[in-house]
Amino acid sequence: MLSTLKKAKLILEDGTEFVGKSFGSEKSIAGEVVFYTAMVGYPESLTDPSYTGQILVSTYPMIGNYGIPDDSVTDHIHDFFESDKIHVSGLIISDYSHEYSHWNAGKSLGDWLKRDGIPGLFDIDTRALTKILREKGSMLGKIEFEDETVDFYDPNYDNLVAKASINQPQVYGNGEYKVLLVDCGTKNNIIRCLISRGATVKRVPWDYDYTNETYDGLFISNGPGDPAMCDVTVDYLSKALDGDKPIMGICLGNQLLARAAGAATYKMKYGHRSHNQPVLLKGTNRCFITSQNHGYAIENETIPSDWEALFINVNDQSNEGIRHKTKPFFSTQFHPEAASGPVDTEFLFDDFIENIKKSKK
Repeated sequence: MLSTLKKAKLILEDGTEFVGKSFGSEKSIAGEVVFYTAMVGYPESLTDPSYTGQILVSTYPMIGNYGIPDDSVTDHIHDFFESDKIHVSGLIISDYSHEYSHWNAGKSLGDWLKRDGIPGLFDIDTRALTKILREKGSMLGKIEFEDETVDFYDPNYDNLVAKASINQPQVYGNGEYKVLLVDCGTKNNIIRCLISRGATVKRVPWDYDYTNETYDGLFISNGPGDPAMCDVTVDYLSKALDGDKPIMGICLGNQLLARAAGAATYKMKYGHRSHNQPVLLKGTNRCFITSQNHGYAIENETIPSDWEALFINVNDQSNEGIRHKTKPFFSTQFHPEAASGPVDTEFLFDDFIENIKKSKK
């Protein structure tokens, strides 16, 4: 079987080439090559809209051994995926498990990639590849089959949020608290976490004008790409900051909230994409292990005086969240909803709902 698998190349912008075997769709693609270190959770990661435009490299050697869940849906939300499709442009791994076993597995990882037209390569030295990305930073790359060549493509020059966001508002749940969720590429578990805490969630596009809407709390989601591409979102958010309705942001939402407040953002060398990022709650000795997926961050020194850093990354001292000193506004760079990953910080959703309760009194 292995002898019949088609070979393809991963070519980096610095000229480095890796030859691997295909287990996904056999088509050439280009994007930004990034690595992630999670040991589990590939169905959730591949459907995370934050990976739009990226070729994902898994540092964990064996992938595919528990297959892919069925496409079951509850209340218009996939039960086991973070969106309704695969968002990565390609997947690079070391060892692919052709056999899979899990209680809710419906198909193999390879069959899933083929169905959605996503190339996947295995038998690649992902240790050597990751070392290059750590030393040189995330770089452009392309997967090419035989004589089918493609040009390098930098997704960071495109408005990826516009691609990842929904086109029309959609409502979930029937709870007491009305939460307006600005979809910049939201993960489904954010919606699940809000609904389970008594919220009715109105999910709106990234460029939706909600300045005249009635809601109890505003939520800014995660998403892909450069926050500087989302000026429309930032403009509406800036107007919301003039009020007192509770606001929470996650990942890209953290960066957009910071930009709306007047802070600056920057592109990191290779970002944080893992389930084991330690963050420290400022002013305490409390450290949490978090799930993260981002390539941009807030410049701590640009945070305005009426705001402050809420969490700091223990490894590199980068910003992991901000909060307003007097108003019920806060955000995190990491993912409190995880999916997949640790749920150490899911209590932050409780804090958001508690802010809503207080504001309604």
